[in-house]
Parts: sequence; C-alpha cells; structure tokens
Amino acid sequence: MREIGKDLSETKKRVELLKGINVIIKVNEGRNKITNYSGKVENLYPSVFTFKTSDENVKTFPYADVLTKAVRFYKN
Repeated sequence: MREIGKDLSETKKRVELLKGINVIIKVNEGRNKITNYSGKVENLYPSVFTFKTSDENVKTFPYADVLTKAVRFYKN
C-alpha cells in the first residue's frame, strides 16, 4: 500500500538522491519471498531505474515499486 500524500515525482527525486551511493535494497517478490541486493543505483529513466549489484548484475525496478514499498532502501 502506498503512503498517503506521496506521488511518483517525489519518489523519483528520492531515488535520484541515492544515485552512486552504496545501499542495500530489499525487494518483495510476492508469496513471502524477499530478496536482498547490495550495490548502487546506476541510471535513472522516466519510469524505471537500474540497480547494479555488487557482483556486477544489473536489475531494473519501476519507481512505482518504491512508492508501494515493494522495494526498500537501507544503509550499507
């Protein structure tokens, strides 16, 4: 469920501030499956952002997943 009063443009700005910083993200993949990735936000696009993991894999996530808390950022 998304936060009341938050919108997509504000979420994009929050993700943009994390670009290039080492963080851990927790991704809720449904059915009680949560995956953790360590790495950096690499590129920002109009509707998605890319995340480069510490083992050089690139994952893509939509900003809507951050807004609905399916993707969460934590300090590394």
